[in-house]
Amino acid sequence: MSTTVETARSSVIVAIDGPSGTGKSSTSKAVAAALGLSYLDTGAQYRAITWWMLTNGIDVGNPEEIATAAAKPVIVSGTDPAAPTITVDGEDASGPIRTQEVTSKVSAVSAVPEVRTLITALQRSIAAAATGGIVVEGRDIGTTVLPDADLKIFLTASPEARAARRSGEVKGSDLTATREALIKRDAADSGRKTSPLAKADDAVEVDTTELTLQQVIECVVTLVEGKRVAA
Repeated sequence: MSTTVETARSSVIVAIDGPSGTGKSSTSKAVAAALGLSYLDTGAQYRAITWWMLTNGIDVGNPEEIATAAAKPVIVSGTDPAAPTITVDGEDASGPIRTQEVTSKVSAVSAVPEVRTLITALQRSIAAAATGGIVVEGRDIGTTVLPDADLKIFLTASPEARAARRSGEVKGSDLTATREALIKRDAADSGRKTSPLAKADDAVEVDTTELTLQQVIECVVTLVEGKRVAA
């Protein structure tokens, strides 16, 4: 009986949402690694399909063209938090999906309902297959993808803090331009009709503005462990 209880506790599904620059990826990977859970970066999947569209000459300014092509690429996500991977049609896409071109187009592609339907189904199947539990990060995980997640967390931070973090990741980037780009991305993600960026009613909000990454990780680990004990 103790084995059953232990399995139930370890099989926690954690949804971490929030806008860019709040520390979602670093926090999610670290928490998953610390607790022995799988990890899924859903944003990488939207970047991957955007990269595929750009590479294959799809007009990403044309929603109908995007919708028609959406089912063509085969996206596979590895869920090891220590070394997450993503391939498109068998090709490693981890580098190409992080280019500025993809970053500037991903919101438009992500807003197309057919794209979200396909990627959401993929995300749910990955979460369902993670028998040991999983941390899933994105923008609509707690509200749309996994509304029954055991724990929902919404990370926030001031635009200034987020811009500083993002600029620190990209050498030579302009802080003001980065801040404006983040605000524009927020507006696009929050304003789209299909699965907008939003905090779930039952999510725990964590403002990371004044916290170090390690403090955020410790906070989330504590929340997950608390949920496991209560299970």
